[in-house]
Amino acid sequence: MPAIDYNTLLYHERWLGSVTNYTRGDAKEFLRLAAEIPIATQVEKFPLEMTNDALNLIKRGRIHGAAVIEVA
Repeated sequence: MPAIDYNTLLYHERWLGSVTNYTRGDAKEFLRLAAEIPIATQVEKFPLEMTNDALNLIKRGRIHGAAVIEVA
């Protein structure tokens, strides 16, 4: 993995996570359970030219769910 220049990262995020004891069986069970419960997702889409606006909304806590940047 190449070195990361944290000084240039937005919001200076420095977290990298890994799950070491998650098996294929765990994944199958999780997906089975996920299909049984009503999961409602919230997505706000932004065209590429509005990326800075989307980031500002995220920074101010004005996005509920996930912000998606559409590049095509």
